Amino acid sequence: MLDLWEAIKTRRSIRKLTGELSFSSLLKPLEAARWAPSAHNAQPWRFLLILDPQVKRSLAEAMAEAWVKDLIADGVEKEAAEKAAYRSVRMIVSSPVAIVVCLTMEDMQKYPDERRRRAEYLMAVQSVAAAAQNLLLALHAEGLGACWLCAPLFCQEAVRGALGIPSDVEPQALVIVGRPAESPLPPPRRQLNEVLFINRWGVKP
Repeated sequence: MLDLWEAIKTRRSIRKLTGELSFSSLLKPLEAARWAPSAHNAQPWRFLLILDPQVKRSLAEAMAEAWVKDLIADGVEKEAAEKAAYRSVRMIVSSPVAIVVCLTMEDMQKYPDERRRRAEYLMAVQSVAAAAQNLLLALHAEGLGACWLCAPLFCQEAVRGALGIPSDVEPQALVIVGRPAESPLPPPRRQLNEVLFINRWGVKP
């Protein structure tokens, strides 16, 4: 098993995935996600694990259909839009497992004004993102590859319809999982002194 620092620095977004995964092999990474920090300890995350290939295909096709409509509305030619969507469907369908990471406001605090409602919602989003990061790191530590896809944010109704997700639960991300079939090079990262300020904005170390 990788140590934490090594896992953080060597994790990659793996889009080419293969192999067969057992349900039990995913429990430890999902357990790691469950232990993420969350606002008020509300734990606003929910995970929908997709093991059935047909369900996965139905989801991918529903998302692709919504994306094609958006691309055409943006002025993209239909043929080009469908080609892009097909690549997305192929990537999702070919992955052994998919995990839909969802958000629920059920246990978050309720406010009468929009300013605090929005802040509370963003706190839930941050909490779910922390859980997703734990999930990715734990999958990598277990020798599995994964890629965090934000596409569900653009087609939440399509995802809900394909998977029977209730209207008060938001699909936030789709994580595809499998055995790595590629080894991407590390992407460039800004140096710490480019993103760090001391005591006041703009004051470099």
